[in-house]
Amino acid sequence: MSFTHQKKRRKGLKGILIILFGLYVMIGSALYFFQEKILFLPTTLEQDYQYQFDYPFEELFLNTDNDATINALHFKAENPKGVILYFHGNAGDLSRWGKITEYFAEKNYDVLVMDYRTYGKSVGKLSEDAMYKDAQYCYDYLLKHYSENEITLYGRSLGTGIASYLASKNRPKQLILETPYYSILDVAEHRFPLFPVKQLLKYRFPTFQYLPKAECPITIIHGTADSVVPYSSGKKLSELEMKVDFITIEGGGHNNLVEFEGYHKAIDNVLK
Repeated sequence: MSFTHQKKRRKGLKGILIILFGLYVMIGSALYFFQEKILFLPTTLEQDYQYQFDYPFEELFLNTDNDATINALHFKAENPKGVILYFHGNAGDLSRWGKITEYFAEKNYDVLVMDYRTYGKSVGKLSEDAMYKDAQYCYDYLLKHYSENEITLYGRSLGTGIASYLASKNRPKQLILETPYYSILDVAEHRFPLFPVKQLLKYRFPTFQYLPKAECPITIIHGTADSVVPYSSGKKLSELEMKVDFITIEGGGHNNLVEFEGYHKAIDNVLK
């Protein structure tokens, strides 16, 4: 191989490495600057949007901060067995999640479910601390109407970190987590293994830190075929130093556990 050919080859390899490095930096920058758009997928509703559900409910507007108003739905049964404070996933708004939480209204439970800031009709600046603050406001709202031992905290996907935080700060009857994560960092490292996500992430939601501080019974339900929050991430929570009823749904995905009999049995058991 001639010297000239070797030089051209090295130059070509150098060019490829520069391009790859540029792509790496570009993707890493996008993960940092657009992480809210990756993590949060809200849809918005007009303020005069009229909800329609099959069970009686009250629509609430909670002024949780000077610049924040949280829209929430409070389903009310005639003789409720208790109340479920439900924290939903990262996509959609209450027009969708209200339908989903009617599952619990059907079981004769009152349900309070809120839209996070920027979701649905809720307004305000979104942040991890703000989500915790709004969640505690909703919990305190329920304490005006129910005794604490009547409150069940329920988190789904993104909402599991918020529900776990509340459980660590209060004394609810129990905590139920559907498709939870060890932490958002744990999920991000699984999804983007080549990037320093620990340094890039603004949101942590360290569920693993909150659960050991909770003094109530904890139930975790996770599917083995979850492609959004890996089953392994939820399973690690059951290995912390605390008592957890970890229920595995074989073949269950991230959004379809309600299609499995094991999910219904688990819910019926904890809400009996």
